[in-house]
Amino acid sequence: MTNQNILAIAMQQSAIDLGCTPDDFARKEPVIVTSGISPDARKYLTQPYAAYFVSYGSNIVASVSPELRKIVQDYLTKYPLVHTFEPPHMHVLHEALKPLGYGIGMTAEYWLPDLGALKPPDCAYDMRIMTQKDFAGLYLPEWSNALCKKRAELDVLGVGAYDGERLVGFAGCSADCKDMWQIGVDVLPDYRRKGIAAAVTSTLAAEILKRDKVPFYCCAWCNLPSARNAIRSGFRPAWTEMQICSSDKIAAMNADR
Repeated sequence: MTNQNILAIAMQQSAIDLGCTPDDFARKEPVIVTSGISPDARKYLTQPYAAYFVSYGSNIVASVSPELRKIVQDYLTKYPLVHTFEPPHMHVLHEALKPLGYGIGMTAEYWLPDLGALKPPDCAYDMRIMTQKDFAGLYLPEWSNALCKKRAELDVLGVGAYDGERLVGFAGCSADCKDMWQIGVDVLPDYRRKGIAAAVTSTLAAEILKRDKVPFYCCAWCNLPSARNAIRSGFRPAWTEMQICSSDKIAAMNADR
């Protein structure tokens, strides 16, 4: 597998998720398609979307409901490419959506491994490869980024860092779609800034690649510790996403915080 193969697989999956073609992400102009339902989309996505925006850096592809198509088209015409995800302009979109009961619900940056930089660092702690049978007692708040109890059946592989018999750092991955497994990572507070996060993340990425799957990593744009970990682990920014949600769903997200 090469970096080019990895990027092509990611674009193919994004095309499945949005209902477009991989070539659409390389166009210079915005592309708008009608949102539908694909059984092969990433498992945590809820389809059809009100609107979902994806960019690999050349343009914006938006998968939208017919109800919001005109609003999205007008917005992308006025604020193309990087401006689509800039907060001053996002407020314009948010305000246009509010009368219809929608708003901006999620933004995120996604990362793919750079095979030339993916070199698991030395770690002072014992590193262990873990599988589903090892996860039963780990669905706890301290490992909530590495594992997801709601979709436990998708948690397929992990790497733990141990201080004696105590798990102190853990990266897990979920089989979110056929060819790509998403990595999440947690480190106990007293063990942070010791290189554990990068060690377990990069080791897990290498194990995923050995299984002919593509590891990917996601974090909010403002989550600098997570972004730094991605870089140290050999990942590089690949694409960005923004999702439009109902006002009720946004309120529920805020209530969960």
